[in-house]
Order: sequence, then C-alpha cells, then structure tokens
Amino acid sequence: MNDQKTDKRKLLDSWIVEYANQLHAWAFRRTGNQIIAEDLVQDTFVAAFHALNSFEGKNPKAWLFSILKHKIMDHFRQKYKMQYVDAGNQQEDFLGQFFDKHQSWNVVQKPGDWSAHEEELLDNEQFRQILFYCMDQLPEQWSVAMKLKYLQEKKGPAICEDLGISQANFWQILHRAKLQLRACIEQNWFAA
Repeated sequence: MNDQKTDKRKLLDSWIVEYANQLHAWAFRRTGNQIIAEDLVQDTFVAAFHALNSFEGKNPKAWLFSILKHKIMDHFRQKYKMQYVDAGNQQEDFLGQFFDKHQSWNVVQKPGDWSAHEEELLDNEQFRQILFYCMDQLPEQWSVAMKLKYLQEKKGPAICEDLGISQANFWQILHRAKLQLRACIEQNWFAA
C-alpha cells in the first residue's frame, strides 16, 4: 500500500516539475491575480493526487488543464455568489452616466478611437495589467460575468445557469460592464 502511495507521489512530483509553470501562466491569464493562480494550481495538483486512480493513462497535461479549468470556473462561481446583487436595480442611474435623455453619448463619455491599437493591445503586458486592474474595479458580479464570458470563453446560457441569473440580467450586466471597462481603460491607458 505504501509503495503505491509513493509511486503516486513520484508521478505527481514529476508532473509538478513539468507542468506547474504552464498551469500557473494559464490560470494567471484567466484570473489576473498571481496569488489566486497559485492557489488554483495547488488545488489542481491536490485534486489530481486524489483522483489519480481514475487517470488511467490519459494525457497528463490535458488532464491537469481540465482539472484547472474546472477549478477556475468554481472560483468565479463562488466569487460571484458571495457578492451577487441584482444588476438591474440601478440601470437608470448607471446608464445616465454614459447617455443623455435621447440615448446619445454624453460628450465626456463618448468612446475614443481604439482602431489604431487593436492588433497589439493584448500582446502588451502593461495593457493587460491595466485591463485586469479595470476589471477588478468593476462590481464583483460584473467582473465575474466578464471573466467567464471573455476569458473562460463560456457561452451565455451556461454562465446564466452557473450564476443563477436570467439571460436578460446577464446581457445587462455585460453591457454595463463593457461601458465601465471602456471608460476605465481609456482613462488609465489611452489618456495616460
């Protein structure tokens, strides 16, 4: 029995050496937080150790990334549910910041032209830091919905089911989050 446990530990240790950095980089790109990424990778290896009997010769890298993907989704679900607020309650006040009574852009909030930068922005580490900073400035439920949609690339109906919200509420959250995210990026990146 102890030999089997020792073999499992050796196998897992070799995976840690081989895949930990890749898993961490992937988790960091999806969460924007080093500490959370480290915790999620650690949780991934703990889960892999406990489920090693069901591994059955699969591709270890793909198997570990699959576990990590679920850990990240669980993280966002838990984060969202802890601070859920119905985003529909303050729609009029929020939209009034961006649009006038005729549904036209307020002069100060009108979007700038990003087209000259669109190709290289996500390749720029400093821009990604601003992007994650701005995402963290969003209300918690908006940030979680944005990360699930655009970083985890989950479909809207699956996100609604995971977060326990209606499709209408989800699309309102995304709309308002995009407006606020755009304003933050323009202020902290383009205007800086």
